[in-house]
Amino acid sequence: MVKILISVVGPTAIGKTKFALTLAQHFGAEIISADSRQFFKELNIGTAVPSSEELNTVPHHFIQHKSIFEKYTVGDFEKEAILLLEGLFKKNNFVIMVGGSGLYTDAVINGLDEFPEIDSGIREMLNNDLKAKGITHLQSQLKDLDGVYYSTMDIDNPHRLIRALEICLSTGKPFSSFLKRKTKVRPFVTLTVGLNANREVIYDRINRRVDIMIKDGLLGEAKKVYGHRTLNALQTVGYKELFKYFNGEWDLGFAISEIKKNSRRFAKRQLTWYRKNDRIVWFEYDMDKNAILKKINKELALLADG
Repeated sequence: MVKILISVVGPTAIGKTKFALTLAQHFGAEIISADSRQFFKELNIGTAVPSSEELNTVPHHFIQHKSIFEKYTVGDFEKEAILLLEGLFKKNNFVIMVGGSGLYTDAVINGLDEFPEIDSGIREMLNNDLKAKGITHLQSQLKDLDGVYYSTMDIDNPHRLIRALEICLSTGKPFSSFLKRKTKVRPFVTLTVGLNANREVIYDRINRRVDIMIKDGLLGEAKKVYGHRTLNALQTVGYKELFKYFNGEWDLGFAISEIKKNSRRFAKRQLTWYRKNDRIVWFEYDMDKNAILKKINKELALLADG
């Protein structure tokens, strides 16, 4: 029988975790997380890691399996995920993958793109620019050189900014021009399903989630890793804003409002990324789950026949 990976996508706070659990229980499948923020064992509240109850309901993989002190790339994730899928598909014809990190889900489904070698001097120059001129300088530079990639990436992540800029500067071509030149052949087929809502609902869910995170102890969690704030794993929404509060640059109320704003911006970029894929089967986040499962089963029947 055909081996099928069901990939669950959608903007942050839309309910992907619970929906993935519904699918996993329906198909008797295990779950692979493709959320790059949830890989790190030191981060829990701010990355919306599934609860202990959720993790115990269905076997999950790639949840808090690395430390923020370890280097872990999307290439590492692709290799480990494909190896894991080989084993999981021996036990079941279905596996569920869930996560809002488009680059990581694409790596599993289509494989990574090949990029040219980069002169280390360019990377050093960009790192110096980051220290001397700040992240906004790099953001402006990338917007000029590659507006396409700028509109979809996490522009608040300096590591990814520098990676894109060094390709642009060393080749004279946009970083986005190197994306998806080749698609690897996988020994499984993928059905990608997405949850969505209108903008007001998404933004309200994000704002309420941030309030819950603060109530649940996000400040204490961020304080524990504050001493390591320059690590790439910590250049992420929910932590970097609180670091500025700890630095005395912002007051707490403003830091929390910035977490909400940056989370909303992140959701917007996620949806921009997903628009590139016209094969996603979209559902409203509050649609009846049985109706969704009925539709998914129809899509799976078409995949099996094709």
